[in-house]
Parts: sequence; structure tokens; C-alpha cells
Amino acid sequence: MGQDDRFESLKVTIVGTNSLKEVMKMDSLVTASWLSRHLDDPDIVVLDCSVCTVQDENGLRNVSGRADYERGHIPSAGFADLTTDLADASSSLEFAMPTPEQFCAAMGALGVGDDSRVVLYDGFMVWSARVWWMLRWVGFDHAAILDGGINAWTQDGRPIATAPVNGPGRCLTGAIRPHLIADKEEVLAAIGNENVRLIDTMPEDHFRGEDSLYARAGHIPGAQNISALELFDESGRYRSHEDLAALFGGDPNARTITYCGGGIAAAAAAFVMTRLGYTDVAVYAASLQEWAADPSNPLVVGVA
Repeated sequence: MGQDDRFESLKVTIVGTNSLKEVMKMDSLVTASWLSRHLDDPDIVVLDCSVCTVQDENGLRNVSGRADYERGHIPSAGFADLTTDLADASSSLEFAMPTPEQFCAAMGALGVGDDSRVVLYDGFMVWSARVWWMLRWVGFDHAAILDGGINAWTQDGRPIATAPVNGPGRCLTGAIRPHLIADKEEVLAAIGNENVRLIDTMPEDHFRGEDSLYARAGHIPGAQNISALELFDESGRYRSHEDLAALFGGDPNARTITYCGGGIAAAAAAFVMTRLGYTDVAVYAASLQEWAADPSNPLVVGVA
């Protein structure tokens, strides 16, 4: 039985015995066929979370994916801009966390309210995972990621729209969960603490210090390398539950902090771990862009 079939079976089972809000529950990972069937549901809000990584004379840099959104997006989808509206513009760090109030206001302007169900997508799913994690951070639990992203939507000839979508503004009140975001002080305290697990989600060569996109090479002492690239199969969808469970292992109740360069790939790992049942996962949102810039913060080169 597929994911969509399980959802439909759940609806049949609970109709007549539970409230409407319970009937409308959805999984945190949905397929393109599921979204196609539910795209017109009045409480569904679809958001394109794309960010584009480009290379110029200064190297790699991230830019808003709004231009790609305007060239073609899922019908009814708005655009959630991680480079501007969903970041702290006053910070020197890329993708810096906004205040909960700023984030809730930005999401409300995109049509997300307390009773909405939100489906997030992009081209690689790490950007949508960051928005999913931020929604969870402010206490919103009715969000899902579109498995396979925009490519899964278009591969079977589903329609694409080009007109920007500006849905009616709604109120997202939020109930902050501060333990879902780790800061530098918590990461420092985690080094050498056998009760805390650090997971580096950068590619293996970056973890070993053979390559670096940040001020210094290497990884945080004691960190385990589980690259975000390992989360996905050849089709660009998340790997099976069994494969991902084997990949992460460990104590599902241990405090775990994921990090990467700017808290994006780390959010994809945190998303997967939450789906697997890990109960105490946080994302170091500032990640290596903050950590490596301070020479007093230790980094290890190699694999030991």
C-alpha cells in the first residue's frame, strides 16, 4: 500500500468519529499525486521555497529562486523567499534566523494561518526542509514537503502556472519551541559530551577538510558525517524509511544537533530524523559560516 493509499484509508476510517481538523491530517512527506488530488482543498497552502546556487567570479553564491518561480510553478503556489522575507536582514550571516514574530508575520502574509495545511517544495528539498523546520520551530505542525519537489510534479505532465500568487493574508500565532534551534554556545558545550550527538551534513570531502566553502576547513570535534546527499535516491526523492533508519542509527532519544554550512542541509537531516522518531533534534542554524569564522572555535581535519 502506498503513502497516498494509507492517507485515503485513514480518512475513511476516521470520518464520522473525529473532528474535521483530525480528518484533514496529512503526512509530513506527500507525493505529487496526493498534492494533485488535494490542490484545491480550501485549507491547502502551497509554497515554492527555491533558492538558486550560482557561480561567478567570486565563487558560489546563493540567490533568490523567485525568477525560476515566475518562469513556472505549481498552480496556486506562493513564493517563500529564504534570502529575504524569511531571514534576518540585519545579520551578516546568510539565512540568519528571523525572530519568531517576523517569521510568523511573513508566513501569514503568504496565506498561512493556524488552521492551514502547508505543502513546501523546491528543486532539491533541502530549502523546503529549512522552511518546514522553521514552521515546526514556531509550533506549526501541519506542514509537509513534496517528495521529489518540482521535478516530481512536472514529470507526469501536470500543469505549471506563471502568474505570481498572492493569497489572502492570515494570522499565524506561533508557540515557539526554542530547543529546536541550537546556538554556538550549545555546540561548544556538546564537544566531548557523550550525551549529545553532533551530525555534520556536509559532503565527505568537506567534512575531512579536503575542501572548504567557509573561513576554515574541517568539522566540529566529535561530529559524525552523514551527508545530506545520502538522504536522496537516484530520482531525487527521499530514500526509504528502512534505508534512512539504517543511515542514522543511534539513540532516538539522545540530544542531537545537526549542522552544515548555513543550516539548510542540516534541516533536511533534522526533518528525516523527526520522521524516523528521534525526539530531541536541533539544527545549528548558523552552522559553519559562523563557527569557522571564529578562530577560537575548534575544527578537526581528517576523519578521526
